[in-house]
Amino acid sequence: MSEIRIGTSAFTAAGWEGTFYPKGLPPREQLSYYATQFDTVELDNTFYRTPATSTVKGWYAKTPPGFLFAAKVPQVITHEKVLVDCEADLKHFLETMDELKEKLGPLLFQFGYFNTSKFKSGTEFLARLKPFLKTLPKGYRFAVEIRNKTWLDARFAETLRERGVALALIDQNWMPRPWEMKDKFDPITADFTYVRWLGDRKGIEEQTKTWDRTIVDRRGDLANWAELFREFVRRNLKVLAYANNHYAGHAPDTVKLFRELYEKRK
Repeated sequence: MSEIRIGTSAFTAAGWEGTFYPKGLPPREQLSYYATQFDTVELDNTFYRTPATSTVKGWYAKTPPGFLFAAKVPQVITHEKVLVDCEADLKHFLETMDELKEKLGPLLFQFGYFNTSKFKSGTEFLARLKPFLKTLPKGYRFAVEIRNKTWLDARFAETLRERGVALALIDQNWMPRPWEMKDKFDPITADFTYVRWLGDRKGIEEQTKTWDRTIVDRRGDLANWAELFREFVRRNLKVLAYANNHYAGHAPDTVKLFRELYEKRK
């Protein structure tokens, strides 16, 4: 059965008070308010370190039944150790995130751009990724994001498909969007898909670092995504999508605009 959930990447940001959150709302109440507007969130802070168990229990308590958390796997695994000798780190992360119980959604391995000093080719990266994926425990949903566009091919997708891991579909300035590579391979590699609207971080931060309004017109791109989501529904896929402030300037507005475009031609 197809299901679409859309939220933002993180639930706090400079500029959201008075634009998304009611003015004067205490920070401790922000997640509960967020959950009245969206039914999912991508946790960005887990990328920097595994949170305290008490923090995760608090997230669970502040959200209603049916809410879903996606979370980034800590950078110690993806950026520092790059999948080597990180079993204890991943075990600690998973055990901590288990406190979200039925509200735990997909966990994202977000890899950065690798230059040739780290991996000479996509083949070399796959040689490390493939055995790692085989060690992932059952009972979780995982997604993988890469930022080397020449590595994004049918072979990479098939590696993820073999393990039921989703390829994260991203809208970022230097990476191809799904409709730009649809003739090369099928980017759907699991029974769900994971979408991230990321944009041009460097470019937008030259204009603003206060995320209180839309400053980049993304209507055309989001219309393409809306059409793609209709295809996902036809394929009976579950879809989780998250907007970053860097995409257009104000993530809640990005979600609102997407919903309007999706419903318009549904």
